[in-house]
Amino acid sequence: MNINKNTQVIVESGLRNIRSLADRYKKAKIYFHQDLDGVVSAIAMKEYLNDNGIKVVDCEVIQYGDKEFAVKKTDAKGEVMPVLVDFAHGKPMFIIHTDHHDRQAGAEETGSTSFRSSRSNVETISQVVSPKELFTNADILLISTVDSANYAMNDISVDEVINYIFKLDKDKSIEKNKTLMGLVTNKLLLAFKNKPGFLEELVMESTPSLLNILTNIKRIMVEKGYAKVEQLQKNREDYINQMKTSPNAQVKGNIIVQYGGGSMFKPGSYDRYTPFKNNPEADFLVIAWPLGLVQASCNPFKKERELKGINLGDIAQEVLSKWESQLKGKEVALSTIKWVSESSKDFSSESVGFTFKDFVALYGSKFKNMSNGKDTLTLIGKAMEKPFSELSDTERELLDYITINAWDLIQAGSGGHKCITNISNLNYLGRSTRPPKGAYKYNPDSEDAPYIKFVKMIQNEFVKVLQNKIESEK
Repeated sequence: MNINKNTQVIVESGLRNIRSLADRYKKAKIYFHQDLDGVVSAIAMKEYLNDNGIKVVDCEVIQYGDKEFAVKKTDAKGEVMPVLVDFAHGKPMFIIHTDHHDRQAGAEETGSTSFRSSRSNVETISQVVSPKELFTNADILLISTVDSANYAMNDISVDEVINYIFKLDKDKSIEKNKTLMGLVTNKLLLAFKNKPGFLEELVMESTPSLLNILTNIKRIMVEKGYAKVEQLQKNREDYINQMKTSPNAQVKGNIIVQYGGGSMFKPGSYDRYTPFKNNPEADFLVIAWPLGLVQASCNPFKKERELKGINLGDIAQEVLSKWESQLKGKEVALSTIKWVSESSKDFSSESVGFTFKDFVALYGSKFKNMSNGKDTLTLIGKAMEKPFSELSDTERELLDYITINAWDLIQAGSGGHKCITNISNLNYLGRSTRPPKGAYKYNPDSEDAPYIKFVKMIQNEFVKVLQNKIESEK
């Protein structure tokens, strides 16, 4: 927990400076990650702030990638305090930032921080930051199990995880019924997470209780005319059957190799665990996404998974090392990074945008620029406060002078651990420094973009190295 010399630790709350913050701010807005832990962390923080005399008046989803920079600007000097929960990338505008990931970026200028490695962020807020327990232990155990995908250890099957319907089963224990109820809550939350305003309403209207959250989800489904659970179940089954025969999902040995997620338009169709539903004996999944990402994970439903000594995080580094010299020799311009980072369809003049502080926070001091250092960086810092679309040609050329090599760019966005890892930021490679002119037209006969080709190369190499590890372990 960071302590600045001008702040005071409030022992009974676990969050520094809450009393002076309550004197300074009477209102707050919470930004939260787009998943179960993000939602419940926001609800817990709302309860904590309300208990300390700070009324939460608004909230907004924040997501990694270009959506991170599309969130609305907020002025920490105003009357509403900006708060960030369950998100690893901080920004100077946030007064409170709490998270549970292994590392954070951009949080150095945040007014008050609480970073603690734990199974879920809500666990920290509910049991450490708050002087009173907010969510029950049973709820936190389920939320942490979902967030860490620790299913095999808790005797949870893939069918229970992807189920949309909960009915009390008197033949099962109270604990098992609570688990199944929580899993359905998570599944319904994910089914509608992209509906405008859905997660925000859920946070503002719910109390710290998975049962209350489920009740509110069902209410919103009726009021907004969302698909019924029976339709969600059908869409899920159709998706499962579709992926069984998809040419983009194949099994090589005990590795599922998949490109993209297939057709995911119907509500409730896509589920990240579908590959393991269709291939329960597989030990690993290596999936490539056209947005410039390769993910590898272990089967979380197999108790007796073989080859437990294999470390996917180490394999990711071994794979990248094959192209280390080429990647270190390729420079990616700041103009490209800003353009791509602000390309979300949700981006507007009200968005925070990708600033030079974001660039430094995410990529440290590994960037290169011309010799006349400080004066140039001052000009670039001012230009970066504007949206990319509003930059003049001169300002865009100025941003061309700041570069970072592709190796450092990928390393900064990638990470994970033994059982799940990702290689990210591949979408910045092979891009120009300027957006193409004219409307985009899809051409099914055109070749893959250069970065898409590299994504597939990374995936193929990952599978190859993983197969070799499997053989050597055997």
